[in-house]
Amino acid sequence: AAMGPAPHLKRTGGTAAVKAMLLEWCRARTRGYQHVDVQNFSGSWGSGLAFCALLHSFFPDAFDYGSLEPGARRHNFALAFATAEERAGCAPLLEVEDLVRLPVPDAKCVYTYLQELYRCLVAKGLVKTKKR
Repeated sequence: AAMGPAPHLKRTGGTAAVKAMLLEWCRARTRGYQHVDVQNFSGSWGSGLAFCALLHSFFPDAFDYGSLEPGARRHNFALAFATAEERAGCAPLLEVEDLVRLPVPDAKCVYTYLQELYRCLVAKGLVKTKKR
């Protein structure tokens, strides 16, 4: 009898595993930040504060997180994306105006942006990855 998981399960599990890892990483990095509770790649990012908290966890001197307000969505998104570009070299893949227009950010867009931010932070040596 064949042992191990069916080959078709490995392929679908890969993306789910990466998504789960990225979400847990975001949750761990933003734990303890006021007004931030990362549970998903959509609504959890709606105020812009989760992006700010994530970046502040790497660059605490970049801005005063305590002065940010959940209702100042445009400011929060703009601050986060500018900080990511300046400090981490992360391309601004998301448009502030698009995010402000939507009550809940698109999960695929947020996920893609967070993958790129993670990649940039790894490239700068700010995130350690396990060697395979």
